[in-house]
Amino acid sequence: MRFIYTIIYFAALCFILPFEYLKRPKDLRKRWLKERLGFIGPSQNNRHQKTIWIHAVSVGETIAVAPFIKKIKEKYPQTEIVLSTVTDTGQKVANERLGSIANVIYVPFDLGSTVRSAIKSLAPSLLVIMETELWPNMIGEAERAGVPVLLLNGRISEKSFSGYLKLKFFLKDVLSNISLFCMQNKIYAERMIALGAEPRKVVALGNLKFDTPRPASTPEWTAVLKGQIIIGGSTHRREEEILLDAYAELKQRFDNLNLILAPRHPERFKEVEELVEKKGLQMTKRSELKLLYAANSLSGTVVLLDVIGELSSVYGAVDIAVMGGSFIPHGGQNPLEPACWGKAVVCGPHMENFPFMKDFYESGAAMQTQQEELVFTLKKILDSQDIKDAMGRKAQELYEQNAGVSEKALEIVGRYL
Repeated sequence: MRFIYTIIYFAALCFILPFEYLKRPKDLRKRWLKERLGFIGPSQNNRHQKTIWIHAVSVGETIAVAPFIKKIKEKYPQTEIVLSTVTDTGQKVANERLGSIANVIYVPFDLGSTVRSAIKSLAPSLLVIMETELWPNMIGEAERAGVPVLLLNGRISEKSFSGYLKLKFFLKDVLSNISLFCMQNKIYAERMIALGAEPRKVVALGNLKFDTPRPASTPEWTAVLKGQIIIGGSTHRREEEILLDAYAELKQRFDNLNLILAPRHPERFKEVEELVEKKGLQMTKRSELKLLYAANSLSGTVVLLDVIGELSSVYGAVDIAVMGGSFIPHGGQNPLEPACWGKAVVCGPHMENFPFMKDFYESGAAMQTQQEELVFTLKKILDSQDIKDAMGRKAQELYEQNAGVSEKALEIVGRYL
């Protein structure tokens, strides 16, 4: 089956490769293509030392694994860490947060030859795959080379599970090459076993995102905003319009209310900017917001967060965080980033990617609402400091109660080092 998969993958790659190559900046294209073809370059590490290859597809996975990587480096300072991502934004965040302690590369295309080339260059002692990046050749070639494969922070959404079940005959072979599955919770662990993983290899370890440390401070520019602040964090298409319409209605009661929009994908910044202009709302772009504005505070405005890597610290300056990806069938974005700051969290009906949200709703740490009820829900929180404080306090308590997963994961990694 891997042979058939490889043929299909190669055919698709031949079609999209020119587009993927040309859409990148000229100064990035050569490195991107070289590394994706498996030409990583020899490791600088002493061959008597260990190398861990960690794969995190994009920004969210990179942020989640960053504290864990730092812990590995603290406990095993002589170990070389290679961190691969798929996206350019993942590369940017990885280099900013981990560039001094990890070799950041693009993951090779999932072809036997490219993966073998990378493995030969890196000579890893362990391959760690974040969440559910089940690349058959990557996993198969690692096992063939005698490299243990660890799935860390594993998750399988209900939607993905339904799709994977149709491919169980193929996935079972892929899963047999993984040494250990560290899943976020029991539900995900049961789903992985149902897909064909050996029960003895599956553990419900917990969610690494609970160990993501809170940023040291909020960005200085947020002090410019006066009045209450709502943020739409990691929003997707259609969600910005939902928030802007709700904001326009709320402003009739809360004149100084501010809204920060943080689109999930940077390529949509311009699209969202045009949408705000179309709505006729006052807007300021973060990229154009200078500290000199501090003398002339802003209020009753929309701020477009058109920079990368700042969202988690901006959450600390807001009153209410509305989670993106939850008002469309996407599964939601990470609610722990505002929770660690003790902020009130509001979600739409689609938070399937985060099963622990049930505990947040039941304890009053977050509110779930339909699009039609969004204005009512936000108004209820904005009108009551007591409600806002209670939600934030309970969210922070749940965040702290579930921390400590990275220590468990570090003990597991240590077995291979």
